Amino acid sequence: MSQRIDIQKTYKLFIGGKFPRTESGRYIKWTDKNETTVVNICRGSRKDFRNAMVSARSASGGWSSRTAYNRAQILYRVGEMLEGRREQFMAELTLQGLTNKQAKNEINQSIDRFIYYAGWADKFQQVFSRVNPVSLPYFNFTLPEATGVVAAIAPDDTSLLGLVSIIAPVIAGGNSIVILASESLPLSSISFAEVLHTSDVPGGVINILTGYRSELIEHFSSHMDVNAIIYCGHNTDDQKLVEINAALNVKHVIQFPIQDWSNDKHQSPYHILKCQETKTTWHPIGF
Repeated sequence: MSQRIDIQKTYKLFIGGKFPRTESGRYIKWTDKNETTVVNICRGSRKDFRNAMVSARSASGGWSSRTAYNRAQILYRVGEMLEGRREQFMAELTLQGLTNKQAKNEINQSIDRFIYYAGWADKFQQVFSRVNPVSLPYFNFTLPEATGVVAAIAPDDTSLLGLVSIIAPVIAGGNSIVILASESLPLSSISFAEVLHTSDVPGGVINILTGYRSELIEHFSSHMDVNAIIYCGHNTDDQKLVEINAALNVKHVIQFPIQDWSNDKHQSPYHILKCQETKTTWHPIGF
């Protein structure tokens, strides 16, 4: 009997709850620390990003209108699914250069981060809402509400934890997201998309692309249907480009120049608030 050949995983994009190949047909040969080609990664294009934006916009209204409690349940479910796929993520994280201990810590913190934001999903509005004093016969309420579609450039120096740390607070607040995964450590991003696919997250709420920052950052920051953009990195040219392009339609800009995502001080309900609009309502007293 001939020796069996292992079935190699195909790493695709994640758009609208599905796994399409890049429309351009281009791929990146991803190599490990020994410079050995391990897999081909889809090289996302402008068209892929536009397709992801259409999916994110279509999903945005339904996701933001769900109860905060339901969103909390779904985030918790993602944490459960991550817990059940430890071995797969261990293999990918160690392949990308982490030790077993480092990989275990990254998985643990990624799971804990989703559970953390699941806990905040139905509480942050109470914390950040307020009743404003006015000298008229009206009640005046201020509360946060989802900004819409968020485009994000994930941290490049972390494979799973950085991705999770950006996605979780964005969707906890009722937004949908299109995120460009780490360019140098992309493997866990698509495996994480498989977790999302088998959880209760509606298609289009989270869209994950792989590819080159230098090619896609212009499209991420200039697209006119993006309501907020998150940039993780310390490249000053990229930071400036994001600020300039965001001014085209007054996007929210959230920048994380240098972040140790393994530090618990970088998880906070204020990260949810960064992608929220402030809504003020007047209501007459007595009606």
